[in-house]
Amino acid sequence: MTDQSPTLLEEIESFLAESGMAESTFGRQAVSDWKFITQLRGGRRVWPETAEKARAFIKECRSKQAAAA
Repeated sequence: MTDQSPTLLEEIESFLAESGMAESTFGRQAVSDWKFITQLRGGRRVWPETAEKARAFIKECRSKQAAAA
């Protein structure tokens, strides 16, 4: 059985594509680390709490976007 859920990096890249946000901006605003995505692509391990911060940031941005529409 394989896990078909998207990885954190896939979730972030999808969000960046739909929002047009820069990688460094996402890293700074979501987890206070402008190199976050570059390091994630390079194999950086992420604490569950950090992954949750990134996902919560994406959810918050999408909610704000939906409310503005």
